[in-house]
Amino acid sequence: MDKIQRDLLKTIADIHEVPEGAYNIRANGATDSRATTENINIVSKEDKPGIDIIIKAGTKNESVHIPVIISETGLKDLVYNDFYIGDDADVVIVAGCGIHNCGTELSQHDGIHTFHVGKNARVKYIEKHYGENDEDATGENVMNPTTIVYVEEGGYMEMETTQIKGIDSTVRDTKAYIQGEGAKLVVRDKLMTHGRQHADAIFDVEMNGFESTCDLISRAVARDDSTQTFKANIIGNAKCSSHTECDAIIMDNAKISASPEIVANDLDAALIHEAAIGRIAGEQLIKLMTLGLSQEAAEQEIIAGFLK
Repeated sequence: MDKIQRDLLKTIADIHEVPEGAYNIRANGATDSRATTENINIVSKEDKPGIDIIIKAGTKNESVHIPVIISETGLKDLVYNDFYIGDDADVVIVAGCGIHNCGTELSQHDGIHTFHVGKNARVKYIEKHYGENDEDATGENVMNPTTIVYVEEGGYMEMETTQIKGIDSTVRDTKAYIQGEGAKLVVRDKLMTHGRQHADAIFDVEMNGFESTCDLISRAVARDDSTQTFKANIIGNAKCSSHTECDAIIMDNAKISASPEIVANDLDAALIHEAAIGRIAGEQLIKLMTLGLSQEAAEQEIIAGFLK
C-alpha cells in the first residue's frame, strides 16, 4: 500500500497502522487485507462482490473496520456488504470510502450495506466519505452509498455519516425498518458540498415496533455553485415517536431543497419534523472578526462548529 492509499485510510477511518480487531480493507476493487476474531467473522460473498460480517451474540467491546479506497482513475467499484449482529452484542463498525483521482476519467464507488441488528444489540456505525484529485486531474469522484437497517426488539442502531469534501456527485440513500418493541435508531448526518457538486440525501424510515423511536438530525453546508436535496419520509405504523431535524447553511450561489414527510398510521404515533435553511448570521461573523479573524476564517470557524 502506497502513501496515497495510507493517507486515504487515515482520513476516512483514522487508520494509521494495522487496526486492532476484525477488519477488511478493500483497495481498487479487491481485498487488500483482512483479519477476523473469535467473535467477528468476515466472509467473501460467492454470488456478487462484497462480504458478510457475522458478529456472535453477546460480543462486547469489539470493533470491525471495513474501509474502501480507490486510487485509480476510471475505476467503478460496487460492493454488497451484509452485517449480522447477534443478540445482546455491543460493537462499533467503522466504514467509509476515499477516492484519489489522478486522471481524467470518472472514479466511482457504490456500497450497499445491510444491517440486521438482533434483539437488545447495540451498534455504533461510523461512515466517512472523502475525495481528492491530483493538481492537474479533472476526473470526477462519485459515491452512492445505500444503507438498509433492520432493528429488532430492544435493539439500538446509531449512525454517524459524514461527507467531508471532494465528492462531485452522490446519492445517499438510507432505508430503515424499526421492527421490534423498544427498538431505536439514531442518525447524525453531516454533508458538505462545494464547487459544482450535487448531493441527494434520502431517508425512508418505517416504525413498526411498539414504543420504537427514531432521532434523525441532518446538518448540511452548500457552498459555491453546489446543489443539495434532502428528502425524509417517516412512517409510524405503531405507538412510536420520532424527531427529524434538517438544518442547512447556504452560501455563495448554492441551492438547497428540503422535502420532509411524516405519516402517522397509528393513533399513538408521535412524529415531529423541523427544517431550516439560511445563511450565516451577520452578527456571528462580526463577533469573530472583532476577535481578529478574517471573514473567511470566521466563516470556517462557524461552519466547523455547525458540522461538529
